[in-house]
Amino acid sequence: MRNRVYLILALAALGAIMAAFLAYRADMARLRADLDAGSTLVGTRHGRVEVATLGSGPPVLVLHGAGGGYDQALLLARMFGSGDRQWIAVSRFGYRRSALPADASTRAQAEALVDLLDALGIDRVGVLAMSGGVPPALQLAALHPDRVSGLALLSSAPFTPLTAASQDLPMPAWAYQALFATDFPIWTVTRLAPRMLDAVFDVTPALRLRLTPEEAADVRALTLGFLPVTDRLPGLANEGAAIDPKARYDLSLITAPTVIVHARDDGINPFPIGEFLAAGLPHARFIALPDGGHLLLGHRAKVTDAVAAVLAPPP
Repeated sequence: MRNRVYLILALAALGAIMAAFLAYRADMARLRADLDAGSTLVGTRHGRVEVATLGSGPPVLVLHGAGGGYDQALLLARMFGSGDRQWIAVSRFGYRRSALPADASTRAQAEALVDLLDALGIDRVGVLAMSGGVPPALQLAALHPDRVSGLALLSSAPFTPLTAASQDLPMPAWAYQALFATDFPIWTVTRLAPRMLDAVFDVTPALRLRLTPEEAADVRALTLGFLPVTDRLPGLANEGAAIDPKARYDLSLITAPTVIVHARDDGINPFPIGEFLAAGLPHARFIALPDGGHLLLGHRAKVTDAVAAVLAPPP
């Protein structure tokens, strides 16, 4: 009798595993199809670039952070943008369907962005960049000041001469490697216990308690936006290009009006990075938030107003 019970339990467990795997396969196929359908590919001198647009009005280029893609960039536009712009969301090098060229430097990324703007027939854009999207935004504005009308830089990641020591990742490297090695672990966590990924986005327990329903939905969307994680790993591995010793960022060449927003309690990109940028950029306004973490939680209206002001179309 006991052996029969064990057999039934084993068969039930096997059935549950098979059902979960089939659901995972179906989810991943649907997600990839939806993401592919929502973007287009544009050829540049550094390979294809994936891009999607949202809204209408003066154009704004949106550059996502680490682990993202054009879908995360669109979410950033919804979080911190206003409705009177055309948001041009790009998958940076190695993310989603964008190429990872042999030269995957932030300078090369800026060159590819110029090619993208040319292909879209756009002369000048505002730029909204967050975290890892900030270094290529700086390169674009320094190398091609005539193409950038304004810069909004949120929770900026380190760049040369800053080093990796300027960053304090919320999880050890081995945890990232284990979690992101395949799609299945992330898929399982997002379905069963998505709050386990709060630390990845610097959502502390204290911040979690203060989330508005809108912010909670955004955090949930960002968490789900990791998938398919295997489509984002090459880009994630390339984030070190921003602090390559060979990289140069001449902030004095950036003539566009700029707003820098950084929270003092940012647990991923520490506050001194924002201070460094504010000291080096000639036309910068620095908004130092007392709290809010990496996602600037609890300050949406203030951040949105600041972004709208600096990205206003030139007279």
